[in-house]
Order: sequence, then structure tokens, then C-alpha cells
Amino acid sequence: MATVTQFEELIVWKKARRLAKEVFLATGQPSLRRQFALADQMRRAGVSIISNIAEGFERKSPRDFAHFLRYAKASCAELRSQLYLAYDIGGLTTEDLARLSGMTLEVGRLIGGLQSYLHRVQRTR
Repeated sequence: MATVTQFEELIVWKKARRLAKEVFLATGQPSLRRQFALADQMRRAGVSIISNIAEGFERKSPRDFAHFLRYAKASCAELRSQLYLAYDIGGLTTEDLARLSGMTLEVGRLIGGLQSYLHRVQRTR
């Protein structure tokens, strides 16, 4: 198995980056642009996911990485919750909700898998 040397190599980071981009695009649409506070919070949650993955990785410690992954996973849940609210107020279509919430679930699962791996690594030390 190849060793990952940069956070940009992580599949989870790449997918989180795509999610953040899609959130920025969705919140830029007129239906959500008028809901400034919600749109801003959704963007912040998306940014938080990729930022915490990167920051944790750069700490170069499995324990620290796992700590930051907890924040990233929580931000995924926060964003998914906000997507439902955006849908409820007419800011997202059914298709957008399904697509974006599916992306948050996928990123959350990947983070969970990475957390499990790091937990196993920590136990063997």
C-alpha cells in the first residue's frame, strides 16, 4: 500500500473539496442567495470539512488527525441538516437535496472509515 504524504492525495479530502464546491455553487443560486445567513453557514460548514481534514493530516500524528476528523464529520452532519432547511424554505430542489445530502453521507462514511483506521493504528502503538 502506498503511503500518503500530502492531504491532497486523500480520497476523502478530494470528495470533500468537491462537496464544498457544489455547496458554493448551490448557495450562489438566487433561491439561496437571498437567505444570506443560511447560505453563509452552509459554506462555512463545507469549508470546515476540507479544512479539518487538511489540518489534522498535517499534524503528523494519528491521534491529532483523528481529533480533527471528528470535527470534519460533525461539520458533514451540520451541513446535511442545513441542506434540509434550505430545501424546506424552497432554496434547494429535491434533486439538489438528494445529490448534496448524498455527497455529505459519502464524505461522512469516508471520514468514519479513516477514523476506524487511525483508531486501529493507535491501538497497535
